[in-house]
Amino acid sequence: MVRPIMKDPVFLGQKSEAADKADLSVAEDLLETLTANAEGCVGMAANMIGVKKRIIVFDNEGSYMVMFNPEIVRCSGAYETEEGCLSLTGTRRTKRYKSIKVKYQTSDMKERQKTFTGWTAQIIQHEIDHCNGILI
Repeated sequence: MVRPIMKDPVFLGQKSEAADKADLSVAEDLLETLTANAEGCVGMAANMIGVKKRIIVFDNEGSYMVMFNPEIVRCSGAYETEEGCLSLTGTRRTKRYKSIKVKYQTSDMKERQKTFTGWTAQIIQHEIDHCNGILI
């Protein structure tokens, strides 16, 4: 189900709770909402649809990927950039990393680690910030 985009900074500023198998329907709603907003959005976190769970979805070089409980375990190549967000008005300056290694769980709750670079790494960092209650 496509859900409305949360815009309340107080809600978005709260840390999300760990996700589990019971949250699979949240991931499905998140994917459908991202698909519906694909023209102006490349990634979303569950709190953007009003659910405080650590779930993100994003465009991974042309196909959507879902991560449960993502955590950056290594990063390198800091740089400054400007980002926008569906939940916020305008753009803001922020610090990102060119390369990140992420520990996460798949939809069947299997733990994985993967390194991402460039634009995909930037998207993931933005969405993990959402999970941590950090607004750009």
